[in-house]
Amino acid sequence: MSSRTTQSFQTSIVALVAVCAILVQINGSALAQRRVPPPSQEALRYSYSPIVRKAAPAVVNVYVRSRVRASNSPFARDPFFQRFFGQGFGLPRERIQSSLGSGVIISPDGVIVTNTHVIKGGENTEIRVALADKREFDAKIIAQDNNTDIAVLKIENGDEAFPHLEFADSDDVEVGDVVLAIGNPFGVGQTVTSGIISALARTEVARSDQQVFIQTDAAINPGNSGGALVDMTGKLVGINTMIFSKTGGSVGIGFAIPSNLVRLYTDSALQGRKIERPWLGARLDTVTREMADGLGLERIAGAVVVRITNRAPADRAGLKLGDVIVRVDDFEVTDARSVHYRLTTKGVGNSTRLQVIRKGQTIEIVLPLEPAPKPGPDDVRNLSGNHPFDGARVSNIGPSVADEFGLEEVDGVVILTVRNGAVASRLGFKPGDIILQVGTTEVTDVAQLDRITRQPTSVWRLKIKRGGRVLQLQVAG
Repeated sequence: MSSRTTQSFQTSIVALVAVCAILVQINGSALAQRRVPPPSQEALRYSYSPIVRKAAPAVVNVYVRSRVRASNSPFARDPFFQRFFGQGFGLPRERIQSSLGSGVIISPDGVIVTNTHVIKGGENTEIRVALADKREFDAKIIAQDNNTDIAVLKIENGDEAFPHLEFADSDDVEVGDVVLAIGNPFGVGQTVTSGIISALARTEVARSDQQVFIQTDAAINPGNSGGALVDMTGKLVGINTMIFSKTGGSVGIGFAIPSNLVRLYTDSALQGRKIERPWLGARLDTVTREMADGLGLERIAGAVVVRITNRAPADRAGLKLGDVIVRVDDFEVTDARSVHYRLTTKGVGNSTRLQVIRKGQTIEIVLPLEPAPKPGPDDVRNLSGNHPFDGARVSNIGPSVADEFGLEEVDGVVILTVRNGAVASRLGFKPGDIILQVGTTEVTDVAQLDRITRQPTSVWRLKIKRGGRVLQLQVAG
């Protein structure tokens, strides 16, 4: 074949390839613009319905009715108004307060887990749950915890095996996993929404050290609280708790309590005991940019040790001031709350490995997970008499008490309980209130407080700390 013939043949091949490419582009564009049905009947039937059929029967609506006493007037105790309107003017009157939420049955005998803020439990609370099949039952409160916002209920008079959900391991969940949220938004009835896991170990929105959340973009709205977040096997990965929203409706940022913490709390509640959180015996602060610069850290992440209690587990394990905890076992931790969450879910009686950065070097410390020492008989006292704290049970603030109420203080006196109808109850004192000062005397322990309250006075001047705020009160003697 001559060189001219060869050159002509190659030119023809190139032209043919170009024409084919143009035809492919034209055909592909036409196919892209043309609406076509799914390639098979099987593809058409892709659906979450098998998962919903498995999970939805175990999700219930929770109806709560509470009898609360509230004053109708801000001048209820003013002698001037009582003189003209009578001694009963503005006194607390009983009214009915209703709320609505969701819950998840987690055992065949009717144990339900929901949020504490859903039930707002008290002695005068009536709870009724409605199953997906429209049957309704009364339920009683087994346990509730404000720090974790977890509550456990039990269906009463149920003599059958109820549909229930199994727990998934929330530590196996990854960002991007598909999840379904099931609950009763706005009281419209059981609703299912889908989304993905948007983030893990969210602590920025937490109210206490015990709260760490799974974030999802599955639509969660008011009424979904206490409902189920399930994976693609129909297992429970979290309890839907709250949303971030400026409008009150879902904007794609919802939060759920991880199933591992829910399971730990419910197991403890069903055994008749409070959840035991390991006592670290150290105060941790989340690493800030300034801390990272000062400590020479490469990343702004971790929990720095800022205080250590002598002979506490942290002290005996070898933690030092300025140490930065960056990993607990195989889990990276970005802040102080993440550390406490990992210790809690690991459980008392075990030990954990802490990866710590100390003066630029990475070391590993083995920490035994021990319960906090309980208060002794001299640390707790019931107060009674002609004073503002009549009916209050108070305690010296020790490790276990500080842990129970989420307190940073290790010294002082805190209110444990308040007896209904007593003076302390009528004045509005609550469990967790720290008594800082009576008159001009700073309160240091329960014995001293008991002595102070036995001394009559015309006016009680009190300083109380509640939720980080210091309140100053004056009460007539």
